[in-house]
Parts: sequence; C-alpha cells; structure tokens
Amino acid sequence: MSEPLTLPVAVSADWLRAHRDQVVLVDSRWYLDGRSGRDAHRSGHLPGAVFTDLDADLAAPASPEGGRHPLPGPDAFARTLGRLGIGDDSRVVVYDDAGGSVAARLVWMLRVLGTPAAFLDGGLRAWDGPLEEGEVTPEPVHRTPVPWPGDRVADTEQVRARTGDPAHLLLDARVHGRYTGEQPAPADARPGHIPGARGAEWVRNLDGDGFLASPENLRERFAALGADSAATVTAYCGSGVTACHDLLALEHAGYRGARLYPGSWSRWGGDDTLPVETGDPWA
Repeated sequence: MSEPLTLPVAVSADWLRAHRDQVVLVDSRWYLDGRSGRDAHRSGHLPGAVFTDLDADLAAPASPEGGRHPLPGPDAFARTLGRLGIGDDSRVVVYDDAGGSVAARLVWMLRVLGTPAAFLDGGLRAWDGPLEEGEVTPEPVHRTPVPWPGDRVADTEQVRARTGDPAHLLLDARVHGRYTGEQPAPADARPGHIPGARGAEWVRNLDGDGFLASPENLRERFAALGADSAATVTAYCGSGVTACHDLLALEHAGYRGARLYPGSWSRWGGDDTLPVETGDPWA
C-alpha cells in the first residue's frame, strides 16, 4: 500500500504533474473588480480542474453581522465539497491567477478541517502545459459535515476584547494603503484598520518572482511583527479571503494555530460603534 499523500501549504507545477491523478484540482479565480471567475474558467483552465465560486460556494450570504464573506455553515460547505468531488479522503490543490490570494481561502478552509490541501505556487502562470475550455462536471461524492474549529476562528467580540493587547497579535493582510486608510477600496465603509493591528499585507508573503517565500524569510518577517512572543495570532483582511494567505504563510514559517477573523474589515469597519485607527503607528 502506498504512503498517504501529505501536502505542504503550496506545491509546484512539477509536483502537480507528478501527482495529478491523486488530487482534486480546483480553479478558484475571483476578481474584486467584478470580472467573472467562471467566465475565465470557461475560457481556459488547467485540465480537469473544477470551478468554485468564492461568493456562492465558499461563503455564507453577506450580512452586517458577518461581513461580505462569512464562513459557510458546515452542512452547506460539505454539500459544496461533495458537488465538487471532494470527499472525506480527498487531497486538493487549488489555483488562481492572483498569487494564491484567492486560492488560499479554500486551502485554509480545508486544512483547518483536516483535509490535505495546497495552492499551486505561482498559480496559472506557473503552468506551461495546455489548457482546456468549457465546464468540468465532477462526479458527486459524500462529504461529512465538520464544524469549524472554535480555536481557529475569531468573532468580533473576541477581537474587540483583545484589541491593543500585544500578547494577542492581530495582522491586517490588506495592501498597506488600505491598512493606513490612505487608499481605501470602494468596498470599505470606513478607512483605516482595527486599533493595534499590524500591517502584514499578503503580497509580501511572495518572493520577487511571485512564488511563496522561503520558510526562513517568512519566519523573519512574522517574528518582526511579534509572532514569536504572541499568545495568539489572528489575521483579517477586507472580508476574510486574503487573510488566509497570511495564515498559510504563518504555517509555512512554522507557526501553528493562527486564527481567522472571517468578518474582517467588512464587519468591523461597517460598524460605527467600533473604533478605527488610521496611519501606521508601527512605522
């Protein structure tokens, strides 16, 4: 019997070629500017890749209480995974065309539930083989619902209770201008960030060629932000998507147990009763 296939947080295109028949391959392209990820998938995707939609498949409906991309309920997520052909014993590789910033959401969701999953390092551009067009319809499988682990997900009250406490590190994965409030996105209700949060924009998890940086470089980066001395590390972003890239980078660097604040800035910034900080107090 062959050894079980374990997965790091990211795999290379060469690794994927060698293990293609052992994993479910997922195209998770999504665009904040409103372009259709599904249309991009239909126009050309890695052979055999199934498509998952961030809004419909990887999030519950948006709400003021949950933000733009709340985590889906366990039953709904299990149904989605079963429809995609991802069963209880599946191994999964996810890709996008945005440095892994979108793929990281599904990868983190699966890994936190105990399913081996990785994103394709370098994404679509790292694949030099042929693409195929149209839709891929997988054979549905059974997937058992599993609750989100309470120690890996933080809600607004938990974040608020620890705001400003250096023992509980809060990382903001958005681009620096959104963190400081100087370049807010149209989706941001207010400019700025959660008081006490450290700017940890997700793109700095990549090296100069657009691949995931080495564990050593990431360890140095997160240690400088205070991860070594923190009792807990929690990541957020605009709506709980690119924050997952920070969480995977933390794992790649050797940190374990970091948490996601799914509501993120869409939840916090949309509530006028919650405090906001602008600028970069750590600069």
